[in-house]
Amino acid sequence: MAKSQYIVPAGTSIGHVHLKVADLKRALDFYCGVLGFELQQMYGDQAAFISAGGYHHHIGLNTWESKGGTPPAPGTTGLYHTAILYPTIIDLANAFKAVTNAGLQLDGAADHGVSIALYLRDPDQNGIELYWDKPQDQWPRGPDGKLAMVNARIDLKALLQQATL
Repeated sequence: MAKSQYIVPAGTSIGHVHLKVADLKRALDFYCGVLGFELQQMYGDQAAFISAGGYHHHIGLNTWESKGGTPPAPGTTGLYHTAILYPTIIDLANAFKAVTNAGLQLDGAADHGVSIALYLRDPDQNGIELYWDKPQDQWPRGPDGKLAMVNARIDLKALLQQATL
């Protein structure tokens, strides 16, 4: 494949994700009831649009092709995870507390040098990353000045102690 001359401009962002779910109520219970997103609109009984801060939607949930369905089998292609970026470490800690209060288990957690990340699954087994970006001046760089991300352990108890909820 030939390399494109086009470079995505700085300031570009990923707008939203739309997930196929088996049970819309169950998905809303997780995304709104546990993670705290707000329902913006229902599209009949087949889809819902949820967001943070009143935005039209960050996440769309639908059963159009998946009502009563099962998660993709391991070893198949598809979405690895949806990443939810929190504005502060305290916000991430509050989300983590909500997850633990709901009795949910993490799949993993890591300090990537550039961010602190928590990994879990929604009720349809879609991967979810809850994360906070560290300030750019703290990002690790190699001798060549390029990013040198890591996969280090984080102290989950210390993170939880930062929660204000």
